[in-house]
Amino acid sequence: MTTYMKIVEERISGLSKGVDETVDSWFLMSSPAPVFAVVLVYLAFVLKIGPEYMKNRKPMDLKRIMVLYNAFQVLYSIWMCRTSIRESNVMSSIFSKKCEINRTREQNLALYSGAWFYFFSKIIDLLDTTFFVLRKKDNQVSFLHVYHHTITVLFSWGYLKYAPGEQGVIIGILNSGVHIIMYFYYMVAAMGPQYQKYLWWKKYMTSIQLIQFVLILGYMLTVGAKGCNMPKTLTFFFVGNTVIFLYLFGNFYRKTYKKTKSLDGSGRTGSSLAKSALRAAGGLGCMPQTMNAGKHLSLQNGQPGKAYLDMNNNSVKPVKLE
Repeated sequence: MTTYMKIVEERISGLSKGVDETVDSWFLMSSPAPVFAVVLVYLAFVLKIGPEYMKNRKPMDLKRIMVLYNAFQVLYSIWMCRTSIRESNVMSSIFSKKCEINRTREQNLALYSGAWFYFFSKIIDLLDTTFFVLRKKDNQVSFLHVYHHTITVLFSWGYLKYAPGEQGVIIGILNSGVHIIMYFYYMVAAMGPQYQKYLWWKKYMTSIQLIQFVLILGYMLTVGAKGCNMPKTLTFFFVGNTVIFLYLFGNFYRKTYKKTKSLDGSGRTGSSLAKSALRAAGGLGCMPQTMNAGKHLSLQNGQPGKAYLDMNNNSVKPVKLE
């Protein structure tokens, strides 16, 4: 028994040591325990504790908080994208024969620092699901949404801790760029229905996510084909996880846009399209409140109306026809 415990302690001690002792000293990077604790608390809250707590309570009004949160996410993503491009010299990495750049320790630490801020952004992203729960939108806590947030937290931590490679920079830049668009959409939508006219591009949100994954997959396959001097295990994991995301997001897109579209009485795609766009926004599996497709929306006074997306209540509501 003593020998077994000693082996376990040695294994745990080995997990606590990453590729750089400076990185090991950073917040949440000392060992796997802190990040696993964060993920477990997240899962327990969004899947069990939160829904139970809100069961007999009214949905929280988080409009102002959500506008500020999404604005912060936009600025954070812009900063990360700009910093990654400036510090990584990514184009030289892509076109070099070995797909890598020789850096000094100071330059490596600067790159690791950017990877930490990217990892921490995934911790912040967990608030997306928390807001769903506090607003009693439990149907938005889909498998795709929870899996996406959970795996990105764990992987971005493991990448920085154990196998930081040049190929991760490309993914960080692409993902941060997509988040600029995604959170800007959420910010404007959360500001109210009067801004709906500026969101004509909402139906392209999931398409942007899919394009991102195709670009990542193409880059990773190129890395493998060129025999780049990068961690091969990391490349294989990127490829495998990207394929999973492509399948999940592609399946969601197909179900959302190909099966639920229907025409309203005027012969135009109406409320069903609005419903689909709300579900697909950000590509994270959001599910709006149920409504009958193919029927005219009407105001309380019985006058006909057209649909707008209420991002604060995750539903499709009518406004007076012009």
